[in-house]
Amino acid sequence: MKVFNKINFNNLQGDLFGGITATVIALPMALAFGVASGAGAQAGLYGAVLVGLFAALFGGTPTLISEPTGPMTVIFTAIIASLIGTYGAEQGLPMAFTVVMMAGVFQIIFGLLRLGKYVTLMPYTVISGFMSGIGLIMIVLQLGPFLGHANPGGGVLGTLRALPEFIADIQPMEMGLALLTIAILFLTPSKLKRKVPPQLIALVAGTLISVFFLGDMDLRRIGEIPSGLPSLQMPSFTLPALRTMIVDALVLGMLGCIDALLTSVVADSLTRTQHNSDKELIGQGLGNIMSGLFGGLPGAGATMGTVINIQGGGRTALSGVLRSVILLCVVLFAGGLTQNIPLAVLAGIALKVGIDIIDWGFLKQAHHVSLKAALIMYGVIGLTVFVDLITAVGVGVFVANILTIQRLSDLQSNDVKTITDADDAIILNPEEKELLDRGNNRVLLFHLSGPMIFGVAKAIARQHTAMEDHDILIVDLTDVPVMGVTSSLAIQNAIQEAIDLGREVIIVGAAGKVKRRLERLGVIALLPPHHLLVDRTEALRQAVALLEHEETHLHSNGTSAIVTGTSFSTQR
Repeated sequence: MKVFNKINFNNLQGDLFGGITATVIALPMALAFGVASGAGAQAGLYGAVLVGLFAALFGGTPTLISEPTGPMTVIFTAIIASLIGTYGAEQGLPMAFTVVMMAGVFQIIFGLLRLGKYVTLMPYTVISGFMSGIGLIMIVLQLGPFLGHANPGGGVLGTLRALPEFIADIQPMEMGLALLTIAILFLTPSKLKRKVPPQLIALVAGTLISVFFLGDMDLRRIGEIPSGLPSLQMPSFTLPALRTMIVDALVLGMLGCIDALLTSVVADSLTRTQHNSDKELIGQGLGNIMSGLFGGLPGAGATMGTVINIQGGGRTALSGVLRSVILLCVVLFAGGLTQNIPLAVLAGIALKVGIDIIDWGFLKQAHHVSLKAALIMYGVIGLTVFVDLITAVGVGVFVANILTIQRLSDLQSNDVKTITDADDAIILNPEEKELLDRGNNRVLLFHLSGPMIFGVAKAIARQHTAMEDHDILIVDLTDVPVMGVTSSLAIQNAIQEAIDLGREVIIVGAAGKVKRRLERLGVIALLPPHHLLVDRTEALRQAVALLEHEETHLHSNGTSAIVTGTSFSTQR
């Protein structure tokens, strides 16, 4: 695996333009997210610089632009509020940045373990639900600043409790600036959007109006941002808080992985390339470690910045590196220009981000597609907003997977059949049909096909229990490609019962993994070697021959069990 991302100078002009346009969109978003998180505007800028730089250098998606994103900011806001509320700002804020570093470490571990292809392997109903929930959280948290008040703390519930007070004491000028920002973001013509990001237009227009027309008003502004390089934030934690910090870091890291890899897929579709998921996770992890180390916000692949970079001509990671360098120059030498930006303008920008995060398309379609899918999505939204993300995702994935397993089990259960004559339940060749007829209902064919996942074991046991009296039992596994442990045990029970009743057992097709599985279950050791066959037709021939040869010696309830099958894999 190459250490550095794809960087070359063959597309210098395109990468330069892509980096510049990505910088223009990054500045207002970084400021808005920094203020929204409670860590300050400088934290958003440092996060945009550091996550963007290290993810571009060491990631696996050449055109990906990484920076603080809406979902990451929402989770980090809750982490900051919790730690500061418990330990105070002096100790709680460094602990929050330590969580960012820990999240980066988790991301690197995910990449080294090559888990990239599994990170986004979850039902779309869950992804849609928690993204929409995060969007709602961001909208609610911006209501205070939007109406001209400081965020009351306490997360969503704290803001909702304070909302009547905010509405009773609206600050008209600040709300006017916020409404102007929203209007610009929604109403900017498409042709103009292609040239100048509406976020930058809103930021500049709102700031100029506040300075030249509302200069004598007591508006809440960003204030002076310290110039120069950020100070080092050494890792800080307490033993009582360590467990909570690890869980928070895991949630933050997982969300960053999902955010980045979904954006990487978008980048692939636009550039017709293929990203390296595991390498990208390592780059994201390094970026978040460095961001937390210097007091920056956590970040991930940003869809808006990535698309703008590609549309501007960016094709290699040089565009992301240039974007971070340009943004760093702004932070170091032009920080004074941002001090007059009204917080209401940033609240309007962040609120619009929340609106955009909500999956409006699937919200409209979900109840038409599937009522169960819609209920899962709404449940995840509710848990995300009012409980926490890890509970929402855990419950959503569990319920969705259970429903999926149930559907698959129902489908596979239809392929568990018991046959005593040559009917049309399964396809038999002429000789097999003739042999079954000669069996005169004394030969029972127990046919299974398709993957035998654990949910099918119930159907196997049900069919076995319902079997009527017979002399020869053939368990047909010819069409089974995969057999899980639970289904194997159910089949073993059928064989063991025949043995316990003193009936002979013949197994067919036991080879490779199948034979090893049966050996581990102790079934092979119970049988003489000549009772192992390889073909269903031969099994039927032997069954009929056994009936005819031993007819006078068989008890009325005596049976021999014959198991047929080919090679198949094991599955837990």
